[in-house]
Amino acid sequence: MTDRERVVGALLDEWRALDELLSGLDPAAWAAPTPLPGWSVADVVAHVIGTEASLSGEPVPEAGGGAEPPAHVRNDIGALNERWVESLRPSPPAEVLARFREVTSRRAAALRAMTPEDFEAPSWTPVGQATYGRFMEIRVFDCWLHEQDIRDGLGLPGNRDGGGAELSVDEIVRALGYLVGKRAGAPDGSSVTIELTGPVRRVVHVAVDGRAAVVDSLAAPATTTLRLSSDLFVRLAGGRLDAEAALPGVTIEGDEELGRKVATSLAFTI
Repeated sequence: MTDRERVVGALLDEWRALDELLSGLDPAAWAAPTPLPGWSVADVVAHVIGTEASLSGEPVPEAGGGAEPPAHVRNDIGALNERWVESLRPSPPAEVLARFREVTSRRAAALRAMTPEDFEAPSWTPVGQATYGRFMEIRVFDCWLHEQDIRDGLGLPGNRDGGGAELSVDEIVRALGYLVGKRAGAPDGSSVTIELTGPVRRVVHVAVDGRAAVVDSLAAPATTTLRLSSDLFVRLAGGRLDAEAALPGVTIEGDEELGRKVATSLAFTI
């Protein structure tokens, strides 16, 4: 399986999982709050719709006049996201679900029609200039994480492993050099091991040698080792939890102070 097949397959699977989840909800569930400040289940779906609609070439809706942006809008991307959410907020759940199905069906057809060259073409992404394929990796992470937001808001756990979860953990691992070295301030010569105990299982090492970077192995035991579930790891990276309050879910061995700094410095999403 090529990277393109793996990424596109995971994204299409995630849209099917979201469709299945949303199809079983009653109208009251669509109004339920989620871990995202100010966003209901319907708002989270509207955000997913908006991003895929933008990628299909649709213009971003005009901003509402006069009102100050909500407190959870912290940057330009957040402001654009909010315009899609606000534009769909008056729509009943059945219409939002129909819109989700229409736009993801259109996007799925476009992705299947792409050539390998199209997939590797230069593209803007939320993490800087890269390739279109890299953007789609980020889309898997975004959609899967928002599925988990909906599930958390409704108390309906599920889809915690598989292709979408694996790629989402990969996305966070990509950022660990920055998170450990810059955010947590791990000193030169130190090292960190993060063991994910499941449902997605990983052992990831970060070494600080002038700069922090993910490495395949360490020459000596890590300065600090953190053990936690992949569920908690993803929620900390997504900023969905108060990191200090979540520390009881993290086992730290070795340098406890550094371990606590790492555990409370994982949030990196927009």
